[in-house]
Formats: sequence, structure tokens, C-alpha cells
Amino acid sequence: MTDTPIDLCRRDGTPGPALAAPVDLAAEYRARTGPVATPLPRLSWRVPDAPVSWTPGAAEIELLGCSGESGEADGPPSTAQVAASGVLVDWPFAPLVSGERVRVRVRVRGSDGSLTPWSEEMEILAGLFAPEDWTVPFVAAPWVENTRIDQSPPILRGELRLRGPVRRANLAVTSLGLHEVMIEGVRVGDEELAPGWTSYGHRLRYLMHDVTDLLPAGGGTVTVGARLGDGWYRGRLTWDDRVRNVYGETLAVLAQLSVEYADGTSETLGTDAAWTASRGGILLSGLYDGERWDGSEEPEGWARTGFDDAGWDPVRVVPTPDAELVPYEGPAVRAVEEIAPVSVRRGDAGSLQLDFGQNLPGRLRLRNVEVGPFGLTLRHAEVVQDGELSTRPLRTAKATDIYLSGPQDDGTSSWEPRFTVHGFRYAELEGWPGGELADGDVVARVMHSDMERTGSFHCSDPRLEQLHANVVWSMRGNFVDVPTDCPQRDERLGWTGDLQVFTPTAAFLYDCAGVLRSWLRDLSLEQYEDGGIPFYVPTLPEGDPPVHHAAVWGDVAVLTPWALFMAFGDADLLAGQWDSARSWVDGVLATSDAQLQRHDGFEFGDWLDPTAPPEDAAAAKADKYCVASCYSYRSTSVLARWATALGKEEDAQRYAALARRIKEGWSARWLTEDGVVRDDSQTSSALAIVFGLVDPTGPVGVRLAELVRENGHRIGTGFAGTPVICDALSQSGHLEDAYAMLATEECPSWLYPVSQGATTIWERWDSVLPSGRVNSGGMTSFNHYALGSVADFLHRVVAGIEPLAPGYERIRFAPRPGGALTHAGAALTTPRGRAAIDWRLEGGEGDRRLEIEVTVPVGATALLDLPQGAVELGHGSWSVATG
Repeated sequence: MTDTPIDLCRRDGTPGPALAAPVDLAAEYRARTGPVATPLPRLSWRVPDAPVSWTPGAAEIELLGCSGESGEADGPPSTAQVAASGVLVDWPFAPLVSGERVRVRVRVRGSDGSLTPWSEEMEILAGLFAPEDWTVPFVAAPWVENTRIDQSPPILRGELRLRGPVRRANLAVTSLGLHEVMIEGVRVGDEELAPGWTSYGHRLRYLMHDVTDLLPAGGGTVTVGARLGDGWYRGRLTWDDRVRNVYGETLAVLAQLSVEYADGTSETLGTDAAWTASRGGILLSGLYDGERWDGSEEPEGWARTGFDDAGWDPVRVVPTPDAELVPYEGPAVRAVEEIAPVSVRRGDAGSLQLDFGQNLPGRLRLRNVEVGPFGLTLRHAEVVQDGELSTRPLRTAKATDIYLSGPQDDGTSSWEPRFTVHGFRYAELEGWPGGELADGDVVARVMHSDMERTGSFHCSDPRLEQLHANVVWSMRGNFVDVPTDCPQRDERLGWTGDLQVFTPTAAFLYDCAGVLRSWLRDLSLEQYEDGGIPFYVPTLPEGDPPVHHAAVWGDVAVLTPWALFMAFGDADLLAGQWDSARSWVDGVLATSDAQLQRHDGFEFGDWLDPTAPPEDAAAAKADKYCVASCYSYRSTSVLARWATALGKEEDAQRYAALARRIKEGWSARWLTEDGVVRDDSQTSSALAIVFGLVDPTGPVGVRLAELVRENGHRIGTGFAGTPVICDALSQSGHLEDAYAMLATEECPSWLYPVSQGATTIWERWDSVLPSGRVNSGGMTSFNHYALGSVADFLHRVVAGIEPLAPGYERIRFAPRPGGALTHAGAALTTPRGRAAIDWRLEGGEGDRRLEIEVTVPVGATALLDLPQGAVELGHGSWSVATG
């Protein structure tokens, strides 16, 4: 492709690896568990290895049908030829019916006629697609509760009669409030905080479990127990303690057991009016405030057959909500890791202060519990100040769990709260009688949506590696079912602006497609009639703001689906979100002036610019209407590309023309006679460059570099400018200034928190002041991912990997070494397989060589884009050297 000094060779030789069987066969999203939500589930797979010249031509899917205990298919297999891409390929068979189980496998035929071996089989379970598939009711405790205060949630039980030996059984469960279900005292599933948080007025999720092994083999009576908790449905939300019962006042559960008997008959059992209710050991429970447990109040063996429930109350059958019952599209929340404390310090009053060495989302688990006369109290905080937990940043969230007495219902001496989650690094344990903690007595259980980790980054500067690790942990801390702003205080809402700027980073680090597709469905359902977007999703039914078109935040409707499309290649997501995105852009333009510029009304602007005072996060240097107009151009331009991707050519032309008008109006309004941005801010200048409003090599780029240097390469941006500042410097020919910003430790900077021992990304650049004191602002979180959006620059520019086509069908490797780095790299599990790059600078001054190793997955191609030239690459492993 070019006659430049690039030395290229294959590392995997010729003819290369043998042709391997497809792996990672999945229906819909790879990280999704449970039943599929559609009768036409799309299929995905990857071919891990293939000879050098091999290219996929077509794929063959074999449908094996259902299997019983014998493992034999119920009918002869059928096959279909499909596209060989392996990325969300359309279902080629008849639609599945509700509750159907099928097995499929795949093999791929090369363009040369060669065939891969068959993949392993994958079982697909169809969800319940129609309202009439649900034949049992929701049931609730019969008593009337004072729902203005915290109270003990109910436990419910029912005895079901199985008429014979069971071949297979599935239990579908959902609830108003949170639930945990048991069969004969054994917990069903490992999901936490189920059924999660959705727009409950529109969608309510359910879980479906294979419970065959939990039922008596020969039939007979089986007891199902359900424990409920307030959660998001009935618990308090936001910083206003009065905001409770947002979605309803009654906790209820629906548990539907679908049984296939050995004789071929089937039956549906579950919740009904014969169930009974009581109160259990949880005295109160809330996501913000924590949980209180008293084992002496827990009826022993209540979820097992043989328990006498004579003193229990008959349940109340409650109306089925209007919301659609849907399965999870992404993974549920689970406990994914346990972390032991790195230090324990005994306080003067005898309490134990535990440092887990990592700010994390989760809760504590106590083993070998010893209880003093007043029980055990567990308090949580992200930081300590003056040797004590700093709880002021939690605001009104108590983040306190209390264990009074007695074992849990499983009879062990271990205890862990059930229906709460905290954000913390430090915990204080008060009431542990005497002695020291033994290993394993207290561990932190990390909890978040159980997404597959896909992306990694490394480099020669351990400070930047720690920064990247902090970004990863902030994503983990804030993907607890919905993408939130923070995991610790009385907020934890799905703020749209935070996610919008972070989506490219999130989509690299984890397979978050399912989680975010579900969230985007709620965004569309809750979108205002004028196209406006709620500030956070799910929004609160009475939380309608006076203004609906706040830039950066509302632009999530366009920019997040587009970023997910580029990362995962899901065109159906674009099609499903098209009306939402178009409504947002149309609404913004309808409320703009004659030049299509934003000019009045509320805007968040460059939120948390470091010059903003602690109590006025919107008081940024960048003009908020300049920022909003930049985003109008960006979203309108992207929508034009989106329309092209969907084959909507008239819309593509219309929005491209509107984008040109916005650009003309922006230039007239916001550029001075000297060609620089009027507000003279880092943020507005960077947005103009990266969004394409100005020539990067012109006056705006020159002035941006001057602003950065005048500020000592310290950060001068907030939520809007931070994701683009390094890109703007790089694109305008000032790459070394971008590296200097990355390397700066003086506050405000990315490395200042790292220098202070941070293990997550802070909400403010100075959440801890240089004096060592916690920032006095009312918003001072130590786990906020928005300012960590710079990790996208680390992936794309420092390491040098990004998609050139949706789903990484075509990859751009374009490392741009700089600063003091001597090596860097990144790896990513793309929809087609593993892509990776590692570069290293060798030799001394005057004899510096750049050595690069890249991996291109089967089914993809790549462009190696270097300052010396560009080279096309096929799949496989490559070594490159430039001098």
C-alpha cells in the first residue's frame, strides 16, 4: 500500500494455525444469561484460529431440538445456511414458542470450501413472550403497612404438589420490590438485587431458573419460599428522604413453576391464594441506609416442607401490573469477587476499622460471627479523615448494617445483608467481642452486573496503569444493574450525561451491550413528548424537570447507541433507538434560534470544571450555550451517519444539511475575527476540534495548546471537555502536550488522585484537597466514572486500537507514542475474536526504533496506520518495525 520504511512479517507463520471449531456460541448478547427475549434470537460465534489465507464464506447452523434426560433429540435435526460473520446473525428457523428449549451448533465454510469442525452445542431457552403465558398471580402480605418509614419486609411461602417424577422444571420469578427465592430452604440462583431496576411502569424483568435438581425426584410436596425487600420499588430514592414508594406501596412476588413430568405431561404451579405470609429476620432494609437483621425473629425452617405455618396470614392476591414482563437482556448483578482487608486497626472505643485497599461496590460478609450484648454494627465509607470514617460525603445515606443475633435461615454462623449494597473502601465493625479478626472472618463481596471483561491496557508508566485500573473499578462500581453516577451516597441514579461521555470507554472495558440496550429501552419509554430526555433513567414518576433539552446529558440518545453500534455491530439496536434519537435532535433544533444555536434555558454545561466553586458545579469557564451548540452539531452529524447505516437516505441528507447549517451558525456566533473560540476555554476549543467544527490545524488548535501550556498542563475541563481534550491536542498537532497532561500530578489532573492513593475515579478533580481534607462540596463522590473517559484516549491513541467498521469488522491500529512512555499496549475481545497491539521503543537517541506486534481476529481486517505510512493486514499475528 505504501513504499515506506515499514518492516512487516507474520508471527504465526505460513500457512498459519489449523482451522478451529467456532467458540463462544451465543444467542443475542454473549454475557446474557437466562431466557432469550425474542422468538427469533440472533446467533453469534467466533472462529479462534484459521490458516493465513482462509476467509469465512458461509455458516451452517444445525438445530437439534429439545433434549430430555436421555440426551436424545425430540426430532431430527434441521440445518440452515446463514451469513458467516458470526455477529448477531439472524435466526434461520421457525420462531421459538414460549418456554421452548432447543440446542444449536455451528460450523463455518471457508471461501475455499473448507469446513471448520462443529462447535459445541448451545442450549437456548425461550422466554415467556405473551401475557397469557403467565398463569399464576402476584401475591403479597395481607397487612397494611406504614410505608412512610422503614419496616420489616415480608417472607412468603407456598407448598406445591407435584403429581409424579419430574423430567424438567423451570421457575420464573419476578417481584414488586427485590426478591430472593428458595426451594426446600435452598436458594435458587445467585443473582442479587433481582429483578433489578427498570422503568417499572413499562417493563418488569423476570428470572428463569432450571430447578429440576431442587425438586423431589419422585414428586410429592415441595415448598417454595420468597423473601422480599424494598429496593428501588418501595425504598427511598434520591437525597430527599420523603421520596419513597415511588412505584408502589405493596411488595409482591410472582413465582411460576413449569413442570414437565417423566410421563410427558406438563403442569404449571406457583403463587396463589393458598400461600401464607409472615415477617422474618430482616427488620428493615434499604439500598441507601443498609439492613438490620435479628435471627431471633426468623422462623426456623420456614422455607421447608414440614414447617407449621398455622400462625401465618393468608396472602393477598394483587393485580398484575400493567408493565410488560421481560427477561434480562444483560447479566444480572452477582457477587463476582471477595476481597479481604489489607489492614485492621482497633479504635480507642474498641471498634475495628478495616481497610480493604480498594474502593468497591458491595457489602460485607461475616463468618464465624461473634455477637456482643448489643449486636454488631457495620458502617461503610470511601475515605477516612483524622483516623475516622468520613461519612459526610454520603449525605443522608446511613450505609450501616446491623446484626443483632442468631444465624441466618441456612443455620450457619455466617451473615451477609441481602437487599442493600454500599460503595466503600473502609468499614468500621463495632461490637465484635474481644480478640482480633481471624483470616476470613470479614470479607468484602464485590457486586455489580456480571459483565464479561473484554478490554485491557498496559504501559511503561505504572501511574497511568493505576489510572486505568481506577477507571475499571469505577465502571464496576457504577454498573450495578443500571449505569449510575455513584454507588455510595443518597443518589445512585442513571444520570445520562455521565454515561454519554463514558460509553466508548465502557464498551471497550466490558461487554456492556446487554446492560445498556436494556437501559436504552427505558430511556426511549421515558422520553418526553417534545423529544427531551430525562436527566437520569429510570426517572422518577414525579421527577419531570422544567427543561428537557439539556445538552451533553440528552445527547446520550444519539451518541451512546452509536458508540455501542461501533463497538458491538448491532444494527438492530440502531433501528430500535432511531425514533428516540431523531426525536431528541428534532426537539433540540426546534428550540434553537434561527441559526440553530442553543441560546437560552438550563444547561449543565461543562459540569465540574475545576474552576467551579464547590457549591456551583455548573459555573464553568466554557460558555454553556457554546458547549450545547457544539453538541447539537455532533448529534445531528452522527444522526446523519446513523440514517445512512439504516438505509434511510432522505433522512441522512436532511440531517447532514442541518449539521452544515449548525456549523455555519456556530462559526458566526462563537469564533472571533482571529478564528479562536470566544470563551477562550479548553473545553469549547477541544469540542470544536474533535467534533469537526473547525480545522484542527487552524487557530483554535494553536490557542488550545497555548491554554494548556499556560495552565501548566493541568486540567481545565469538566464532564463535557475531559473526554476530548487529549484527542483535540493530538489532532491539532500537539501530541506531546496531551502526554504532558496525562503525566501531570499537580491538582487538577488525572494523576493527582492517583498520587493521593485513589483506587477509583473521583467526581471532582479535588475530592480530596491538596491539604488532605475532603472537599466541602455537597457532591463529593470518590467513585464517579465520567472523568475517567480519558481511558478511551489511552486505548485508541496511546495503545492504538479502534474500530473502523461496526463490530470491529475492520480495525485501525494507530499507536502514537509520546511523552516518557517506552511501551504500551491493549487487548480487546471483539465480537469477532481477540484483537491486540503492543508497541515498544528500542534503541537510543538517534537510533530509536518502534517495534509493534498486532493480532487481528479471524473474520476481520485491519489497517496499520503509522506516521511512516499505512499497511493492510489480514487475520493473524503480525510484527512490525519502523526506523
